[in-house]
Amino acid sequence: MTGNTSRILESVSDTALLVAHHRAMESARPDALFHDPYAQRLAGDRGEEIASRLRWGKRMAWSTITRTVLIDEVVTRLVADGVDTVLNLAAGLDSRPYRLPLPPSLRWVEMDLPAMTVAKTELMKDEKPRCQVERISIDLASPAERARVLAEQSAKMRKALVISEGLLVYLNDAIVAELARDLHEAPPIQFWLCDIATPLIVKRMQRWWGKHMKAANTQMQFAPPNGTKFFEPIGWREREFHVLFDNSIRIGRPMPFAWIYNVQLKLFPNYTRKQAVKWHAGVALLERT
Repeated sequence: MTGNTSRILESVSDTALLVAHHRAMESARPDALFHDPYAQRLAGDRGEEIASRLRWGKRMAWSTITRTVLIDEVVTRLVADGVDTVLNLAAGLDSRPYRLPLPPSLRWVEMDLPAMTVAKTELMKDEKPRCQVERISIDLASPAERARVLAEQSAKMRKALVISEGLLVYLNDAIVAELARDLHEAPPIQFWLCDIATPLIVKRMQRWWGKHMKAANTQMQFAPPNGTKFFEPIGWREREFHVLFDNSIRIGRPMPFAWIYNVQLKLFPNYTRKQAVKWHAGVALLERT
């Protein structure tokens, strides 16, 4: 996973190293909102290098930290309400089954590309998860592989939650729609937890990181102008939506220069509220219809 470090990003999997480093940054704080004792090991020196070399690589930690807190909260709540299986798509270097207070009976199934799956298995081989952890090597962009694995998993679960943290934005609309249909065809999957960006945010990120992502043969793509309504014709509706900006203030990890928004809100309230909608990225909990 190290590769030639002359380029900041070697593949889309390197973004998992960046996210793990952000979790390590938070865990090292005396007032940490969560403690991920595995994050530093998972991120390694490469994760810190990526965060240091990317424009705003460290300052963007606020969004990762907020997203982590939100997903932790929703997962814990849904598992307590009877979810018996979590399917974590493009699981990356997520350590939730090792650090969250989860019941031993819970099945946590991680799906990711073979290289990531092998690397993570090696890094976590001496650690004991809180629940039952399975890892499946899969190219989620392959319809045939998705259909096969989801059919196999559907027979093993009663009430399932899918997590696709940090995945959808790297797919195009057609593939996201295909994935949504595939998930809907598995009746035990009741909930889908995903993060959604807005077109303006993706445009901004492309300006900052686009050339590095292009060099890694990936790009940010999925940012539906109609938000979660994109999923309604495919059998999913919004049950909850947690805006990153609002929640970052709630948990005390605001976006850098967030104070500017408050000043604008006082001076130009109507205009500022209209503009804020264009930046309302967040974590969505979808439920099947």
